[in-house]
Parts: sequence; structure tokens; C-alpha cells
Amino acid sequence: MLNVTAPDTATRPPSPVPPDVEQAEAAIVEHYPRLVRLAYLVLPPSLGRNRRVLTAHSLAQRALPRGRRDAVAAAAAVQGGIPGGVPGQRGGPAGDPGYAYVRLRVLRTALEAGIPLTFRALPRRAQLPPLLPQVWGLRLFPRAGGAEELALDQWLATLNGPGRAACVLRALERLPEPEVLRVLTEAGVADPAAAVAESGDPANDALFASPEFDPCVLQARPTDLLRRRRLGRAALAAAAALAVCGTLLALPGGGWGSDGAAAPLYSRNAAAEQALDPAKLVRAEPALWRASSRTDFSTWPARGDRTADTALLRRALAVWARPGSSVVVSATPGTPSGPPMGPAQLLFAGAVDQAVVVLLYDGLRVVRYAEPRTGAAGAALDFARTDGASADTATALVLSRVDGNVRYLTAPWVTGAALRDLLKPGEAPVVLKPAPDGTTPPVPSPAPGGSCTSWNALALTGDGATRLITDLGELTPARLTSGAPGAERDVTEAAELADWSRIACLLPSVRSHGVRAVNAWTYAKQPLPEGDGTATWLCTRAETWQGAADRVQAQFLAPGAPLAAQAARSEGSPACGPREPRVLAGVLWKSRAGQWYVLAAGSAQFASLSVSGGGVNGSAHGNRLAVKAPAGAQVDLSGKLTDGSKAGALR
Repeated sequence: MLNVTAPDTATRPPSPVPPDVEQAEAAIVEHYPRLVRLAYLVLPPSLGRNRRVLTAHSLAQRALPRGRRDAVAAAAAVQGGIPGGVPGQRGGPAGDPGYAYVRLRVLRTALEAGIPLTFRALPRRAQLPPLLPQVWGLRLFPRAGGAEELALDQWLATLNGPGRAACVLRALERLPEPEVLRVLTEAGVADPAAAVAESGDPANDALFASPEFDPCVLQARPTDLLRRRRLGRAALAAAAALAVCGTLLALPGGGWGSDGAAAPLYSRNAAAEQALDPAKLVRAEPALWRASSRTDFSTWPARGDRTADTALLRRALAVWARPGSSVVVSATPGTPSGPPMGPAQLLFAGAVDQAVVVLLYDGLRVVRYAEPRTGAAGAALDFARTDGASADTATALVLSRVDGNVRYLTAPWVTGAALRDLLKPGEAPVVLKPAPDGTTPPVPSPAPGGSCTSWNALALTGDGATRLITDLGELTPARLTSGAPGAERDVTEAAELADWSRIACLLPSVRSHGVRAVNAWTYAKQPLPEGDGTATWLCTRAETWQGAADRVQAQFLAPGAPLAAQAARSEGSPACGPREPRVLAGVLWKSRAGQWYVLAAGSAQFASLSVSGGGVNGSAHGNRLAVKAPAGAQVDLSGKLTDGSKAGALR
């Protein structure tokens, strides 16, 4: 039986004074994935994975305290946290009273959700299906793990709620046993010692961080489709009856029945009809790119073996304007998926692998329409934003992805193509022979997940340069560059290829985010303490087509390490870019002799660095710092620029 006391005022143990509402909200937002994972693991597996995912998100979102407290009470907030973390970041919750408070609320409600419903007492809110968030038409569940994760999930199902809570506090939160007992007592567990004893061996604690138990990275499957169809028909009939009644009420006197100054319906609008007419499609001259002042997708000629197929082009334009229920529509972030504004430009129409593909361009977006070559019905419609493209970023488009391979359509100015594995910079690239219409042979695409054993990129030669591009799961491949902000250059030198071989496996973190280009900048070299060699600091910036959600990462490359470690990251930050061409980051590093150090490095704009907190206090002149530190130290890192102003670390 579940050993959780009823969370009423008579039996619940004393709670810590709630922090300020703003402080609690900041803790929830900053540590949201951690809180949701905690709730998901404590909730009873009998709820089912879909219900557990939605309930875990609901419990984390409802952890916000109801009221405010004054400044005097703020000083009495609970103290709690987790050791460890990377200096210069706010990723860990050490010393955060807001996090300790919301974690306790999430834990209490997760334990309440496991209490069986009875007719003798009113149900608590946590025991009922969550009001928010709601997902219609899909069932959500985390990614499937391996045999070890499956065995751990089955073992957790044999524990009661307090036992699972003790496991999570120890394995995920890394609390020592006295802290686990204290938190369980505050959460209302009747016998915390028994729960700790039931929590098992900590040997498998690392598995709790597996994607199998991450309810923020989800897979989706449809619900009962036949039942949905029946309900949809009933709703459609009701909506039609309501529309008829509303029309009858609106007809007298014009009133609601008048459209005012609106144009005729879409199908009767002259400009819209031109956009749907295949004969009005714009077709660039084959040699236009040689003389045009612009070198982007507008200078691409129409290519492929179906450019004269009027019926195909008419279907593509009609589906673009009015995609039906059988059409799978996708768009990169920040890309509108509406109909064309006028006659579009035809880039390609032809048979590719098992599909017939049409590529269209309207000045803002590239649109890919694909339908089965024979047999099955249905179609796919993909949108990608491409405004501001140039010869550097308009070198290729993805035509198809089949069986882990990708096929590109190259720009008319591309004269050569070669396949390069970024993880093997010393190997010569494999020369490819594109077809006369610019389509490449199918080449292996970088795997979206799993072990990173290779990462393929395409080297395209033309227009006086060799540009490196890679597939990030979108219609437009991303360009890879190296160099300081504002002085980016194509990756051709051996040293630049060597740097990319250490950071290529971090590219999955920017997949499907509308990335236009990724630049890698080696901003510092740092001699390590105790003569352990020289470390390299890099900053990668993934710039997006929309320009408002660029992703920045700082990486630390220890000597001899095959891959770089992520030291800091941020989204929407101007760091490492033309507007703010500087960066500062730090890591906790262990020497070969076993001594821990706080290492930090900034770009050349930093005149001095300082670190404090977590039992560490030190400073250094210049843009590099190394200070001895205890294991798991959490510190604050800052620096002073050469102009005398202060600057913080990337976060």
C-alpha cells in the first residue's frame, strides 16, 4: 500500500516558507525539464505513458505558489540544491530556494496522484486527468530505450510511490541519504526510512538520465482513428446545421451576410487564379545566373523531366493553396505555410526515387511538393524560408530522403561535388557525379540520433569557392564555416577540418530549427595546469533564416579528446556573432593527478577574468583563468573587457 499521508493541514509536515512568486516562476522555467522528469518517474506506471507525460507537465506547471511573501519572509526561504555543474552557467539548481520549494510541491502532488481513488473521500486534483496541457488526436510518450532502461522501468513499477521518490531524489537529484529522508518527510511520506531502503542499489542511477525517461523529448502516435472519424462526422453535421441557422438569421438587411469591401472568393479572385495557373509560372533562363546582380534561388532555371507536365504542376499549385487532409505539411520555424502571393517560380519538376517532386519559389519561401510515383494517394508539402539567400546559402536544396540517404539539387553554378566525412578530416572526399540537371546521387545522411560514428557533408565547388554543406533535416541544407565573427570563411584548411571533426557530433542539437549556417570559431588556446597539455576553446553559432532564434554553444576540447565537450549554450544570444563578437565560458576540469580546477577562457576582448563562490575565489589578468576547486563546485564567472566594461559568461 502507498505510504503517503494525506496532504492536509493536520498531517502534512511543516513546509518551507514559499519563495516569491517571481522566484518560483524563474525556478520552474529554468529547471522545467528536470522537474517534469522527476514527476514522470515518481508517477505510478499504471497511468500509462501518455497520461504520465501529460500529468508530469501539469504537476510541474502547477507548482507555482498561490500568493506572495514580503521581503522579511524571503530571508527565511528554504535552502537546498544539487552539487556540481559547469561554472559560469545557471543550469544547476544549487543554492536556489525557489527550486527547492517547487521541487517539493511537484514531489507531493506526484505522490498524491498515486493514491487510489475511493468513494469514501473526494478526489484530489492530482488524482484527476490534467486540465492542461491537452493534446488532441495524438498519444505522446518518450523515446524507447534499450534493454537496461526497460528493465529499470519494470523494476520501478514494482515499487510504491515513496520508493520511486527516494530513487529519483538519490539518482536524479543526487541528494545524500539524510537529505532524501528530509525531503521525503516534508513531502508527507509516513516512513521515509522504509522508502530509502526500498530504493535499491545505486549502481544503475545513471540510467535515470536516459531519454527513455525524458517526457520533454517525445514521440507521437495517433489515437483511435475510427472513433475520431465517427466523432468528426457528427461534429461536421452539427456545424453544418449551425451554419445554416446562422445564415438564415444573418440574411435580412445585409448585416452579417455582407462581406463589405472584401474581394471575391479565392477561386474567383484574378490574382489568386494566376497563382494557380501553371502557364503563369516563372521560368528563369538557363544562363540568367551568369549576368544577374543577384545570385540566389531566383536565378535557378527550371530543371527536371516533368517541367512540361501541366497536370502535375496544377496539382502542386492547388495543394499549396489548399492542402487537404491527406497532405502532410511541414514548415521550418518562422516560415508561413500559406498560399502563394502570386505566380511562383518553377525550380524543378521530375521523378526522384519513388516520388514525383516539384520545387517552387515565391521570393520568400522554397516549397517542395511530392506525391507517390505510382499507386498510393496522398502528398507531402514542405516549406522553408529562404529570404536573404546568396551564392553561399543557395547552393543546394534537398530533393528526397529515402532509406537514410539524401539526394540534392545543386545550384546551376556548381561545377563539382564531393562527399566528406567530417569525423575523418584526413581522408580525401569522395567525388560525386551529379546528373546533367544538377541532381546528385543519393548520399548517406547524418543520423538524427544514436551513436555518432560519422557525419557526412557535401563539398560543392563553383562560383570561385568550395562550400561545405550538411543536411540538418530540412529542405535547405546548412552551410558550415570557420573563423571569427564577421570574417567567416569556407572550411577548406586542414586545421579547420580538424576542428569540425571534434564538434560535428554536436550538430544534432540544432536539427530542424531553420538553420542557415553554422560557424565554428576557435577563440582561445589555454595551457592546462600541471603540464597536461593545451586545451582549445571553440564557439559555434547556428544562424537561422528567421534571424531571431540563433543558437550559440561554447565547447571545450581537452588535449587528446576525440570530441569537444559542451561548456555553455544559449538561444537568441548575440554572442559569437557580428553584433557581439566575443564569448566567455568555463568548465570544471580534473587533471591527470586528480586535482579539480575551474578553467575559463574568453575571446581577445577580455582583459581579466574572475571567479567566486562554491569555495573558489580567484582572478587572472588576460583572457584565461585556472583556479583549484573542490569537486562539484558551482561558481560565478565574469570578466572585464579591454574598454573597462564588465561582461558575463555565456548562458
